[in-house]
Amino acid sequence: MADESQPNGTDVVDKMTVEVAEMALDAKEAAQPNVAETAKQGDKELNGAAAKPVSSAAFKEQFKAFSKFGDTKSDGKHLTLSQSDKWMKQAKVIDKKITTTDTGIHFKKLKSMKLTLEDYNKFLEDLAKTKKVELDEIKNKMANCGAPGVHNATPGKAAETVARLTDTSKYTGSHKQRFDETGKGKGIAGRKDLVDQSGYVSGYGHKNTYDKTH
Repeated sequence: MADESQPNGTDVVDKMTVEVAEMALDAKEAAQPNVAETAKQGDKELNGAAAKPVSSAAFKEQFKAFSKFGDTKSDGKHLTLSQSDKWMKQAKVIDKKITTTDTGIHFKKLKSMKLTLEDYNKFLEDLAKTKKVELDEIKNKMANCGAPGVHNATPGKAAETVARLTDTSKYTGSHKQRFDETGKGKGIAGRKDLVDQSGYVSGYGHKNTYDKTH
C-alpha cells in the first residue's frame, strides 16, 4: 500500500510551476514603471514645468521692473496688488481660471499693501495651490512676458497702415493740393489761396522773364 503522507510527483511539479510563475510576475512588476507617476511626469513636461525650469534671476528682475512700473519713486523691492495684476495680465496668468478677484483675496492674506519678493513668492504658492495650477508654470510665464507695458503687438500691420495713410500720392480733392509732386508739404500755400502781389496778371506765363530777354 502506497504511503499517502508523501506528495506525489504531480503535486511537486504543480507547486514549482506556481512558484516560478509568481517570481516572473514579481520581476515584471518591479521592472515596469509606476503608471500614475509616469502620467504625472508627462503632464508636467506638457505644461513646460519639467522641461523648462524657472530662472530665479529672470523672475527677480521682472519683479523689480514691475515694482517700478507706474511708480518712479519705487526702490524695486516691493510690489503692490495693482502692479502684480498688471504683471499677471501681461503674462496671461490672469485668465478664466485665475481672476483679479482671486489675486486680491490671496494678496490680502499677507496683510500688507506692498509685498517683498519673499512674501510675493508665498502669495504665488498659495494662489497656485488653491487654483490647482503648477507654480512653475505661473512663474515661467511671468519671468518671460517681456518688459512692463510690452505686449505682443503686430508692428508689421501697424507700419503698413501708417504707410498707406501717409502716401500723399493717394490723396484727393483739397488734401491733394497741400503737397507738391515730391510729397513735400506746401505749408500755408497748400491750405489758402494766397493773393499774388507781384503786379503781374494772374496766370501770366512770362513772369520774371523781362530782364533775361532785354
